[in-house]
Amino acid sequence: MELLYSPASPYSAKVRMAARYLDIGITDVRVDTSAEPATLMDNNPLGKIPVLLLDDGGSIYDSVAIMHYLDRQSGNKLYPKKHQKRTEVEVLEALCDGVMDSLLAIVYERRFRPEDKIHQPWIDKQWAKVVRGLDYLNANLPKTGKKLHGGHFALAAMIGYLELRFAGEWAGGRKTLADWPEKFGKRFKDYAEMKAPA
Repeated sequence: MELLYSPASPYSAKVRMAARYLDIGITDVRVDTSAEPATLMDNNPLGKIPVLLLDDGGSIYDSVAIMHYLDRQSGNKLYPKKHQKRTEVEVLEALCDGVMDSLLAIVYERRFRPEDKIHQPWIDKQWAKVVRGLDYLNANLPKTGKKLHGGHFALAAMIGYLELRFAGEWAGGRKTLADWPEKFGKRFKDYAEMKAPA
């Protein structure tokens, strides 16, 4: 299998880390989404990453669908078996993905609009979502034991992206959350290598 990804994409980081943790052999294929390469466009009509290319010629997107596919491939080792625990993990992943959605909306607003067209109220609205999400996570961090799950990888990817694009803007007053990557890194040794590179 091959994974179409970008090093800066937090959704790609989440999937890549989970696959490595589960020891599922996937070849990473770096793509430039702006160039809209045929490999990407032919396998995801949305032109977004990550995309998992299957050996049978099929493809899976987005990151949540890929995570659940990896879970099935691993014999259900990525999400808890008990329904309530699984739901809690899925909600944690959704929260982290939602924060990443807002962070990317801010980055794109700043990057792709002319400076005089940047809409600050839009940025402020997205940042307010980020603040609420981070405050909630700081007060409600998941337990991080020997067995990791999909929510952990979403959280790690989110923090990696914060450090990449918003370093110095998010950790103040959130020591519990800011300290969590060190604990996660002890459970998943490849975190420093696989998070979005600074």
